[in-house]
Amino acid sequence: MARQTAGGNAAFHNFHNDYAHIEDPNERRRLALAEIDKAPFGWYHVRAVVVAGIGFFTDAYDIFAINLVTSMLGVVYWQTAKSKPGTIPTNSDTAIKVATSGGTVLGQVGFGILADIVGRKRMYGLELILIIFATLAQSLSAASPAISVTGLIIFWRVLMGIGIGGDYPLSSIITSEFATTKWRGAMMGAVFAMQGIGQLAASMIALIVTAGFKESLLSAKGASSCDGVCRLAVDKMWRVIIGFGAVPGCIALYYRLTIPETPRYTFDVARDVEKAGEDTKAYIQGKAEGRPDEIRRVTAIADSEGRLETPKASFGDFVRHYRQWKFGKVLLGTAGSWFFLDVAFYGLGLNNTIILGAIGYSKGDTMYEIFRRNAVGNLILVCAGAIPGYWVTVFTVDTLGRKPIQFMGFTMLTILFVIIGFAYEKLLKHNGALLALYVLAQFFFNFGPNATTFIVPGECFPTRYRSTSHGISAASGKLGAIIAQVVFGPLRQKGAPPGSTDSPWLNHVMEIFALFMLCGLFTTFLIPETKRKTLEELAGEVPGTANYDPGSRSAAYKTGSDPDSGSGEKV
Repeated sequence: MARQTAGGNAAFHNFHNDYAHIEDPNERRRLALAEIDKAPFGWYHVRAVVVAGIGFFTDAYDIFAINLVTSMLGVVYWQTAKSKPGTIPTNSDTAIKVATSGGTVLGQVGFGILADIVGRKRMYGLELILIIFATLAQSLSAASPAISVTGLIIFWRVLMGIGIGGDYPLSSIITSEFATTKWRGAMMGAVFAMQGIGQLAASMIALIVTAGFKESLLSAKGASSCDGVCRLAVDKMWRVIIGFGAVPGCIALYYRLTIPETPRYTFDVARDVEKAGEDTKAYIQGKAEGRPDEIRRVTAIADSEGRLETPKASFGDFVRHYRQWKFGKVLLGTAGSWFFLDVAFYGLGLNNTIILGAIGYSKGDTMYEIFRRNAVGNLILVCAGAIPGYWVTVFTVDTLGRKPIQFMGFTMLTILFVIIGFAYEKLLKHNGALLALYVLAQFFFNFGPNATTFIVPGECFPTRYRSTSHGISAASGKLGAIIAQVVFGPLRQKGAPPGSTDSPWLNHVMEIFALFMLCGLFTTFLIPETKRKTLEELAGEVPGTANYDPGSRSAAYKTGSDPDSGSGEKV
């Protein structure tokens, strides 16, 4: 009988062990994967989504909270500045926000590659530990004669960003590989939709702490006069807002650290079952590493190599696979779509101040009113467009399909950005129209490419490169976010007087974003429709399907044999 693998809890069932008594590894693989693909939707799937989704809740909270916190940092650390006292300099503000995106790129690629090399189980949870540690470290940071608060926060946000980046490929592919085929899109979409809840929570926590320090904040009319008890209150506020981001991560950490290895990775990549069993015993006994019998271990590895039909991962196989246009174009499509999307998605945030002003939530007579209106205004914007868009995707992605939703989203966004860009001056005179267009853009971002660019890369690549490919796609998106913040942020102020916060070039920036959305429309043609298809079919491993790749089967088997029959004939 085959050796059992370690791990398993209420949220992640260990399907591999259900078929450990079957000798033929190909038949065991087929039965275990069929069990997952055909399983009826139940509480097991809900628990799995919640465990993965809490990570995205934390990610979004940490990313969004800094937008509310930087103004507080200005009050605390730039109170004695010669120019604009109480206001954080633009360069510091941009550097703090871009630091997270820079770390995220590293995490997406690094954790993506490592999850394919050492396994999903070994990596899942490590990124959450990093996020928790870096989040708490930020909340305890303070300036000193040797280093500024900007430098400290940038350092910790880069580390936090690495953890956030790791969560993208890991949560996506683990949810994908455990999901039932029928509702896989909804499960992955629900995980991603927790971003909206995280944004909502950041605004709510900001509102709560503002109310908690109301009396102290009422003592100052503005940022430049917020000193003494007001300054002390603001210093406590930003630390509470940032620090709270570690709480949901701590709740999910146990489940992430105790998940079993995904069945697909166990069968297709991790073929050393003997070592896995001994490592499990060593862990229980408190030892650093298991010491399996080398003869038995080598025998088991040799047996798997000769009998499993799926090819072994290697750099050469990676190049061979993606050198084929029918597979290479998919990676180009997922990475390109995510890149074009994030340039405009993060760039639209440049408009937030104007939108908040349009609904009367950008200013106030006291520091209390300023912070309260900012928090309430962001709550309104998140609830009006972002959250509905996320959940409409969840409820329709497995019926409408991923590709139609992405097509529709990019098309609508192209139209919306054209309207905002070319009619910008007229829209400024009609605040209601500008607000409506902004809300519609947020809705079609999330009921559109913002959700589908996360879902599709977790489905359409082979198991042995699924995490790496998702990480590459996600990193392309974050590069777009960095461009939006670093390039288009200053570009919108082209022609403005020195020291002014005006954005005379914002209309042209919106026009450029329309072009990026049009490019995203074209890259969508490169991705496949993944609705109601198994991961193996999408990876080109099922004979008789349109994208079948004979090279997806091990050289130990003739390409003409049927992998589902378990009767492959050795060459």
